[in-house]
Amino acid sequence: MIGMMYLVLTALLALNVSSETLLKFIYLNESLERQVNQNGTKNAGIVGRIQKAVDDAGNRKDDIEVLNTAQEVRKATEEIINYTNDLKEKMYEVAGGRDPENGHPKDAQNTDVVANLMIKQKGGKNGKELKQKLNEYPEFLNKMLKGEEQFALLAFDGKEHPIYKDNPEQKRKDFATLQFSDAPVAACMATISQFQTEIMAYESRALENLARKVGAGDVKFDKIEPMVRANSNIVAAGTRYEAEMFIAASSSGITPTMAVDGKSIPVEAGKGRVEFVASGGTYDAEGLAKKTYTAEITMKMPTGQDSTFRQEIEYFVAKPVIQIQSAAVQALYLNCGNELNVQVPALGTAYNPSFSAKGATAIEGSKKGFVTVIPSSREVTLSVSSNGTFIGAEKFGVRGIPKPTLQPQVNGRPVDLRIGATVPGPRSLTMAAIADESFLAALPNDARYRVTEFEVILGRGARRIATVTSNGPTVNLSTLAAQARPGDRLVIDVKEVQRMNFRGQTESVRMGSQVFTIPLNE
Repeated sequence: MIGMMYLVLTALLALNVSSETLLKFIYLNESLERQVNQNGTKNAGIVGRIQKAVDDAGNRKDDIEVLNTAQEVRKATEEIINYTNDLKEKMYEVAGGRDPENGHPKDAQNTDVVANLMIKQKGGKNGKELKQKLNEYPEFLNKMLKGEEQFALLAFDGKEHPIYKDNPEQKRKDFATLQFSDAPVAACMATISQFQTEIMAYESRALENLARKVGAGDVKFDKIEPMVRANSNIVAAGTRYEAEMFIAASSSGITPTMAVDGKSIPVEAGKGRVEFVASGGTYDAEGLAKKTYTAEITMKMPTGQDSTFRQEIEYFVAKPVIQIQSAAVQALYLNCGNELNVQVPALGTAYNPSFSAKGATAIEGSKKGFVTVIPSSREVTLSVSSNGTFIGAEKFGVRGIPKPTLQPQVNGRPVDLRIGATVPGPRSLTMAAIADESFLAALPNDARYRVTEFEVILGRGARRIATVTSNGPTVNLSTLAAQARPGDRLVIDVKEVQRMNFRGQTESVRMGSQVFTIPLNE
């Protein structure tokens, strides 16, 4: 961290530091100083916690030794913090003191005075002494904790520095030159404050290690509440309600880790939140599937070791009832867009369906639960899932598409083929393709038929007098009417009928031979 700060300083200095940048260094220093003060309060609290744990345990000899070590660590930390604070006061002095308005160094931009103080004055005594004290502190901690934690040195010459040892220009510099040469006062103070934060972090690690030895991290259950575990939260009138009541205890001083089937779950106020999507399985005659999961709670015991408590929890999953609404719910129509509304009331607002189909294509609709099923075989299985969890499947039979009824019409009215028409016959004729009523009611968008080709023949005896052909449902018969005589007949031969499906695509309908005869009377 110090090395990175120095790198930033060097770059900024090369760009001729602005007053705005100096202010940032001042604010950085103030922020680091606040952090040092807060950590000092926190670390003092750890020592107090160790003291209380020792007292509560009856002032055992081994525990008292740990407390003494913690107090020595705290004392050593305070000494080096005080020393570095005195050093910052000297920096204020050489920078002309504090500005009475804001407390900042008066000559914060000066790049010579701190270098003179730390590098040149008395043969660089201040810089050498700072390096020595910074490195004596982690060595002291390593000794006090007997190697249980490893604390690295804090101050390096260029040739020892992890970042600069391979840099030809920087590795020749000693510690003080590396940190304070050509640096403004504001930056030098921030450098000292950063060293202080490193010291406080080291102390915190050391004290926490010591605290664990005397049970300051012991679990003490200070939250006790009654718990009731009912056999069932749903009881029918006239039946017995049964439950177990017991005490649940938790500790506000520790947050255990908890897991379900090996996966971590969130823990708040000592309580884990178990939440997962229940999946179905093999349902019994009552529609219930037996399920289990493994609950795990891991917490640190007084010995400092982690202990894990496990229990297998049993629960039951009720088979959800799938409700399907459709005009053709019992059977679907082949190659048609059968619109279904599939709902699972038991899931409530958590219902987020997706569909797949065997023997058909399933297209999800714009509304939740709506799906269009297009069968391609005589039996369809529609599978329903919610949020990726399988819910169930429904099977449907598939009907063939009923053929339409063809009907000759004149002026929108059906022609009575038994009576026929009066000579010269109709001037225009329409061949209507009328959908089956049930099919039309169920799937109106798939029941759109149209006669696309037919011919009308004017017949007299065994002879064909004239013929007109139409490529649509309506044909002009004026040419036939001009030649018609009593006793003639109009023979209608339908060549092609098409159906338009719900997608707007057309397909030919196999109608077989469709011939209609209209006699022409006098």
